[in-house]
Amino acid sequence: MYPSGFQSYVEPGPLAEPLCGARRPGHFRGVCTVVAKLFALSRADTAFFGEKDFQQLLVIRRMAQDLNLGTEVVGRPIVREKDGLALSSRNAYLSPEERQGALGLWRALSEARARFKAGERDVAALERTATGVLDQHGLRADYAELRDPIELRRPAAADETTRLLIAAFAGKTRLIDNGALGETG
Repeated sequence: MYPSGFQSYVEPGPLAEPLCGARRPGHFRGVCTVVAKLFALSRADTAFFGEKDFQQLLVIRRMAQDLNLGTEVVGRPIVREKDGLALSSRNAYLSPEERQGALGLWRALSEARARFKAGERDVAALERTATGVLDQHGLRADYAELRDPIELRRPAAADETTRLLIAAFAGKTRLIDNGALGETG
């Protein structure tokens, strides 16, 4: 994919700046470059990306549109274990205790949804709720932020489409999860 002398990269725009982009500089540059190359090589009409990495889905979708790559990027729902933990290859790195603590991501999302359903619309209050649940489960929050589902801007007030995006460490393993406040399950 990267022959000797390779020097051309895809620079993503503002969608790649907050959240994971702010904490992992250059990450989305690499993602966009390799995905653009794969789209060019495959000439795929459609590509499916999981919503677990919601920011990545949006960044890749925008890149494909902006560069007229001819590939429609379709999001697919998060697949979860029976207890709610989002499926991830990183789950294999978790000790049994860390695996139990990792359920805090799902529980943080569930608690924020419950507070939203009960009438809470204050963005900071909902984020504090999520962060508190992460803390209770022994997770070190990287972020727990509410964003609009189109441009990833911070909303003035939460609505049903507002997404809670979470990244947290269970031991040394960084896990992510997200969901719209108006969704169930």
